[in-house]
Parts: sequence; C-alpha cells; structure tokens
Amino acid sequence: MTDTADKTTRGVETGGIAAAVRGAARKGPPPVHLWNPPYCGEMDLEIRPDGSWIHDGTPIGRPAMVRLFASVLKREGDRFFLVTPVEKLGIRVIDAPFLAIDADIGADAITFTTNVGDVVTAGPDNPIRVEQRDGAPRPYVHVRRGLDALIDRKTFYRLVEAAEPGPDGQLLLRSQGAEFALEG
Repeated sequence: MTDTADKTTRGVETGGIAAAVRGAARKGPPPVHLWNPPYCGEMDLEIRPDGSWIHDGTPIGRPAMVRLFASVLKREGDRFFLVTPVEKLGIRVIDAPFLAIDADIGADAITFTTNVGDVVTAGPDNPIRVEQRDGAPRPYVHVRRGLDALIDRKTFYRLVEAAEPGPDGQLLLRSQGAEFALEG
C-alpha cells in the first residue's frame, strides 16, 4: 500500500464519520449499501421536514457539511444511520431525510433536485407517492437506497398543474414509462 493510501486508510479509521465524509467528496457517493459496521451509539442529529439538519440543538449552517453527511446516510428498516466502513451512528429523521426543492417536468420524464444536491428522475426505480396525513397530501419521491425526499409545496403544485386526469378521474403523472397517482 502506498504511503498516501495508508494515510487515507488510517484517516478513515481514526477520523470516523468526518474522514469518510471528506473522502466521499473526493470520490463521489460512497457505497454505504455495502457497509455493515458495528453500531456505535446515537448521535444528537435530527433531520426535520423542512430539510434542516440540527446537531446538538443547533442548525448545521454549512450546506457542504449537510451534503457530505447526506452522502453517508443509510436506512435500515425504520432507522437511519450515518455510516463509515468502521462505525455506524443512529440519527433521528422526523419525516423524510431529504426535501425535493425543484423539478424539471418534461414530456417523458420528471427530474427532481433535492436540498442536498441529489438529482433523481422519477420512474420505476424512483417512484412518486402521495400519503394522506391529517387530511393533507404528503408527496414523496424515492431518491436512493430506501431514502426518500418530501416534495416541497411549490414543486407539488407544479406537479399537480402538469398532471392529467386518468380513467378513474385521479390525477396522474408519467415519467420514464411509469404512472404515478397524485392522490393518496
């Protein structure tokens, strides 16, 4: 192993989440779905429905830090974790970990942008769904590996405008050959 590679390996082992996050920024999204490190406890980190990330009661003000933490986010069942190859820390997610803040609505595809910079096109692998909560629609799009984005209000209104009535009267969207009802 080269001296540089050795330092990088030691940095991940000793630097934990922060080192993995820095490494993710250099190489693209890490393969968190392949990592199954031991559970190391809970981190006082909460992701709120408005897209804010709160650590120890204080919002994380650096968007780059939020994006980096989002890159090592993993879902297992109903729980969410920040993971590296050597550790796993539990965090709280109030609704969905991401917020879809914009959409490019084309004739054959709907492509969303999230608050953490993910770009995802709705389709069979990334469905749009709408749940009813307290009498109000809660729209989501699947982003990656079990992680969803809540679609913000302005974007949802644009989707409703672009939708067409289906045979049963429900509003439908089409993207990459799939159909999505806008009513839950």
